[in-house]
Amino acid sequence: MKIDRLLSIVILLINRRHIQAKELADMFEVSVRTIYRDIDTINAAGIPVLTTQGAGGGISLMEGYRLDRNVLTDQELADIFTALQGVSSSGGTEHTLLMEKISSVIPPSQSAAFRSKTTQLIVDFSPRGLNGPLEERLTLLKEALEEGVAVSFEYADAEGHITLRSVEPYTLVLKGQAWYLYGICGLRQDFRLFKLLRMKSLVKETRTYTREDLPLEGLPWGGDWQREGSPVPCVLHFAAEGRHLAEDRFDAAELQPDGNGGYFVTIHYPEDSWFYGFLLAFGTSVEVLEPESIRQKLGKLATEIAAKYAKQD
Repeated sequence: MKIDRLLSIVILLINRRHIQAKELADMFEVSVRTIYRDIDTINAAGIPVLTTQGAGGGISLMEGYRLDRNVLTDQELADIFTALQGVSSSGGTEHTLLMEKISSVIPPSQSAAFRSKTTQLIVDFSPRGLNGPLEERLTLLKEALEEGVAVSFEYADAEGHITLRSVEPYTLVLKGQAWYLYGICGLRQDFRLFKLLRMKSLVKETRTYTREDLPLEGLPWGGDWQREGSPVPCVLHFAAEGRHLAEDRFDAAELQPDGNGGYFVTIHYPEDSWFYGFLLAFGTSVEVLEPESIRQKLGKLATEIAAKYAKQD
């Protein structure tokens, strides 16, 4: 859109002393003639843009011109910038322009202090090894949200069952390090959450829909929304050599010293495949003390895993 290009040019000019028309044309994939027409439009809007010829010349803003930044303090701007960095790390680059805009309203004399504020806290949600496929799905879903069209995909649930879903997307949710889609599922005729990494063959449909207001109260990701079923109390024992794993995963208030350098921990989770995978991830550093049913099931799983890797005669 032309208005987006005009705004982007202004922000670039605020952040740079000079920029060449050819560089802008390549950046926005338009002709140099179009860039000069854009400069005329920007000037007509009251933003003083100058063009100079020769070495060191180019397109620039009139010296002294700066956007008004009185609405937010430097700390508030730094907090917003930090949050945008964190969200951008989890996929997508659409926040880059806004981050440039925030940087542009910081006076040069305060830029070093601003950079210091924005690096005091770094939030990185990026998953390991999945940025490419994840960004593709995020981009497609954001387009569907903007266009108001449904999407369809094959979906594998936590048990590995695959179903074909047609969904009217309402919002994208970043929970921990995972992205989820929240929308009305045609199969269930109700709102459902879908993990993006469990989607396959994701496509936009031609079917449009009318998006209703989404109430912010009572949405399912406010608590322990991924777990289904009744929580089961489970007592774990971490030996001394595995205490660091317990300290990494649980709050200090949950850790009860065993007198030998290890810990007892009582947890409450629904008994499902995720729960057993969670326990197995601790390897030999943890022992389930109770209930006996979970001890037996975990022992059976461990035996089956060992048999799978045993040497064949």
